[in-house]
Amino acid sequence: MTNDGGRANEPTSYSLRPPHAPAAPVPAPQPPPEAPEAREASQGPRQPGREAGAAGPSRGAYEPTWLADPRGGPQPPAGEGPGTRQPAPAAQDPSSGRLIGGRYQLVSRLGHGGMGTVWRAHDQIVDRDVAVKEPRVPDHLPERERQTVYQRMEREARAAARIDHPSVVTVHDVVVEDGRPWIVMELVRGQSLGDRLMEGTLDPREAARIGLAVLGALAAAHEAGVLHRDVKPDNVLLGRSDRVVLTDFGIAQIEGEQRLTETGGFVGSPEFIAPERVLGQRPGPESDLWSLGVVLYAAVEGMSPFRRSHAPATLQAVLGSEPQVPARATGPLATLIMQLLRKDPAMRPAAPEVRQALEAAAREPQSVPTLLATAGYPPGGGQSTGGRFVPPILHRNRKAQLGLGGLVLVVAATLVLVIMKPFSGEGLPPGWTVREERDVVGASLAVPGEYRRVQDDSDSDNPVVTYYDPSGVFTVSLRRSTPDGENDPANLDAAADQIVAFYKDGGGTTVEDAKSEKAGSKQQGKEARDVTTSYLPYGTSSNKNPIRYVKRDHLYLNKAKVAWDLTVSMPADGDAQRDGEELYERIVRNLKIHKL
Repeated sequence: MTNDGGRANEPTSYSLRPPHAPAAPVPAPQPPPEAPEAREASQGPRQPGREAGAAGPSRGAYEPTWLADPRGGPQPPAGEGPGTRQPAPAAQDPSSGRLIGGRYQLVSRLGHGGMGTVWRAHDQIVDRDVAVKEPRVPDHLPERERQTVYQRMEREARAAARIDHPSVVTVHDVVVEDGRPWIVMELVRGQSLGDRLMEGTLDPREAARIGLAVLGALAAAHEAGVLHRDVKPDNVLLGRSDRVVLTDFGIAQIEGEQRLTETGGFVGSPEFIAPERVLGQRPGPESDLWSLGVVLYAAVEGMSPFRRSHAPATLQAVLGSEPQVPARATGPLATLIMQLLRKDPAMRPAAPEVRQALEAAAREPQSVPTLLATAGYPPGGGQSTGGRFVPPILHRNRKAQLGLGGLVLVVAATLVLVIMKPFSGEGLPPGWTVREERDVVGASLAVPGEYRRVQDDSDSDNPVVTYYDPSGVFTVSLRRSTPDGENDPANLDAAADQIVAFYKDGGGTTVEDAKSEKAGSKQQGKEARDVTTSYLPYGTSSNKNPIRYVKRDHLYLNKAKVAWDLTVSMPADGDAQRDGEELYERIVRNLKIHKL
């Protein structure tokens, strides 16, 4: 297997902590957000000027929207972006080459998780590559908690070993080395679903196919008396020949065995945990099916609908938030996802019903027989063998055939209007989609379908929805700001002037060498303003060749002084800027504010 369901330093368990402030804003366009749930509990720094009790100027009512990095945590130093620093080669690891159990030679690290490090190893006896999971316990843990981790790993091996299904990782052996259990498993060559989603969302049929495999693994586990309890994209491996494998039974619950929980801790990944588990109720198979529903949602939309800026807010969303219907899934898949995400476990569909819906969603669209092709006269004047699709009254009845032809054209035109929705966006290119954000920011906007959506509800009066370009070049954000009586602008120009003044004063600690100007614009036939800002990310002006960026703000203010700020960030030079300007103009044309 490629990993045990996690990435470096990612915990599997979460202790409930007081809410933390959202992550610090960063000025430059960011790559799409990572999937690990560890960031839900990250304690990133507060936004400048927003920290409780912080001294300094208060935020203007329409201070510019900065796009927070959803991964949270401190940002890399200037010049050390993604891909700058490479991990040390596995051969330099002192444990490489170590022999476990007298037969499994460690070759290289594959990944880290909440309870272990996964190694690629070679079984010297049967001459095959395997995955070996090493217990990973912090040195500061007392002996009792250390033994709990070891018991969980042994239980993981027992849970997976008792399930006979091709979509469950095969456990070959458990070796006790230095008093610690090392789990030897099959090596699944491929990437996790979590890693795959970093490249973009899945086609609904592909998501349904993967869901079918995971459902089969869960059904087999449930029949064996095992609840997985941590179904998430990082625990779904995509192997060769379209194989899908469910892994990491580290926190599985086995029927008849004593529960292993942490005192004061919450076991699982918050955004994929069923509400009944959050409430401390006894889970059942329905809880795993809930998690499968969240995985399917993330597969087609790019992220869990319950993800928030920190773990307590995420758990609260699981309990009280009703997700929007996924925009990129239609028909049986969309219906199934919403059914699986019902708060009451008794109202969720059972495994057979889930399987039936996934099979329908995974099937290729069926072609509809063409009636008119058989309604005329075949060559030679005889009756076509396809004439059995045509009522007898139509044979050699020209008027009836023409009438049927007109009816078919009307039906076809109606289907085109329903399916293609040509009036839902103005001249949208292929691959774009209209995203309905009425419940979040009171508007809808069109973006490329592969852009990943992130919603920020940390400030309920000023919600923000952001779309990330998978390549990390462009970022699109839409914020609705509610007036609070302090620093409210008198009119639209005053609101735009606040943005310009913000950059003229230096832009806080977010930008350097900023130049900003406003211009007139229109929003659904009414006056709007565009603000264009050229800037350097903070701390990069001393670089030899700093990269300059452009931030385009489209601002609208209604009579109640509620403001909408559409922001598109892009590089300031080259083809990327031309593409970014075209992206901005198209998004502005298709922006629809519902309460002008």
